[in-house]
Amino acid sequence: MTEKTAMNRPIVFYDGGCPLCRREIVHYQRIDREHRIQWMDIQQEADTLEENGLSWEQAMQRMHVRDSDGRMVSGAAAFVALWRHIPRYRFLARLVALPGINWTAEQVYSMFARRRYRSRCSDQVCAEL
Repeated sequence: MTEKTAMNRPIVFYDGGCPLCRREIVHYQRIDREHRIQWMDIQQEADTLEENGLSWEQAMQRMHVRDSDGRMVSGAAAFVALWRHIPRYRFLARLVALPGINWTAEQVYSMFARRRYRSRCSDQVCAEL
């Protein structure tokens, strides 16, 4: 991989302390054999959040992806940005990017994210590191 390619890789910010999140990310990492994506566990690399324009609380509330164009997206749009770089998920990325489906996916993701945030942060995990 060239340096330019490495710089244009999307960055996925995820909560590695969340068992469900970690399992899903490990799945994606396993099939990202060509290292098209940079994986940023916010539990291990919290110091990188600020330089990417994210607060700890924002990062804990939703999954974020800095896409290959440098744009930060979250929620359903983050999954679309991630899936676009994983060959077997590209069809799903195109499908979920469709306006009606994207809106619905965002609503479902937002409900999940709120529930996950309350669950994860009830024990002060979300206190600033």
